[in-house]
Parts: sequence; structure tokens; C-alpha cells
Amino acid sequence: MRILLVEDDATLAQSIARALRAENFVVDIADNGEDGGHLGTTECYDAAVLDLGLPIRDGVSVLRDWRTEGRALPVLILTARDAWSEKVAGFKAGADDYLTKPFRVEEVVMRLRALIRRGSGHAGTRIICGPLTYDAQIGVFELDGLPLKLTALEWRVLSVLMLRKEVVIERSELIERVYEGDADPDSNSIEVIIGRLRRKIGVELIETMRGRGYRLTDGTT
Repeated sequence: MRILLVEDDATLAQSIARALRAENFVVDIADNGEDGGHLGTTECYDAAVLDLGLPIRDGVSVLRDWRTEGRALPVLILTARDAWSEKVAGFKAGADDYLTKPFRVEEVVMRLRALIRRGSGHAGTRIICGPLTYDAQIGVFELDGLPLKLTALEWRVLSVLMLRKEVVIERSELIERVYEGDADPDSNSIEVIIGRLRRKIGVELIETMRGRGYRLTDGTT
């Protein structure tokens, strides 16, 4: 899971990023509206955390441009502005959720999980695919009712596949959502992770679609 964090307060940005990375998320940080707007337009993200009071370009204009350009990623607004008119402006621009500073970083993590889950079309918090269950609110996998131990990279790959089960996910998209922006993955890195996951959850649950990517199934087809 890859998150775009657009926040000009360096201390707060690092605090949020640490909390997200501790939960296995990939985080890209921009400290101004211009850079954040560009990243949100050109890169692949599961959700964005967007401050309103940004240098160069304010958050509302950044968000409005994303929506105008057809970018549908869920957006959580963070701001020190608590006036109702500011919240209305954010929601009218296309925000999905709103937090007023100060807040607990743990709440940012939980709200992002909910936004990503709903953005993937899942109303409930528990997602089931054959013997595999994913609690999307706390980020925990179970196999046949028992906790499934995963590395950070394995969790990222499996969560992308699980949230879009039965859908083919291109290899290039998995790479974008799994690795940090400055990482240089080996050419067969995704295949290695998929291989490890198959040994843990069962070969039949992850299908290789040659020339396209991978699909998580319930193992019955």
C-alpha cells in the first residue's frame, strides 16, 4: 500500500510517516502543494493525506485539480483550520475525510485503512477469499482462522491482491505500490515475493496471468 503525504510541517510529516511505515505502508512525502500535486497526478497511490495550508499551492486547489484530472484516490485532509466553511471547501473539492490538528497519528492510520477499504469497494472490515481472511481495519491476515505471519513486502503485495481479489493486478502496479520511491528492486523481486506467499497460503490461491500479472482467487477455479 502506497500513501502520498503532503505536509509542510517536517516534524509532523515524519511522525505520520513513521506510524504508517510501522504498519507496512509505503510513504512518499511532499512538503509543498506544487510537488504534492505533481506526485498525486503522475504516481500510483492507494490514498493521500493532504494538508490545506501548504506553501506554493494550497491543498484545496491541489485536490480540485486531482479530481478534475480524474484522480479518484481517497484523500484525507489534515488541517489546523477548524472553521466549518473550511471543511465545506475541502469536501466540495473532493475530500473523503477530514481531521483537524492536533490529532493522534494512530487515528490517521485507522482512517486511511477505512478509506482504502471503501475505495476498493468493500463495505465490511473483514474480507474473505477462500481460507484467507483480511481484517482491513487493523491490517491483519488469517489463514484458516490462524494469524498469518508476513514480512512487510509480503503484506504489501498480499493486501493489494486481497483488496482487489479476483482482479488481475499488473506486475508494474505491484512494484509501484510495494517499494519505496527510492528503492531499486531486482527484475524478479515480485516473483520472489509471490513465491514466498504461495508457500505460506497455498499455490492455488495466487494465479499467474502470463504477460499481465497476478490474481488472488479462492482456490476453487
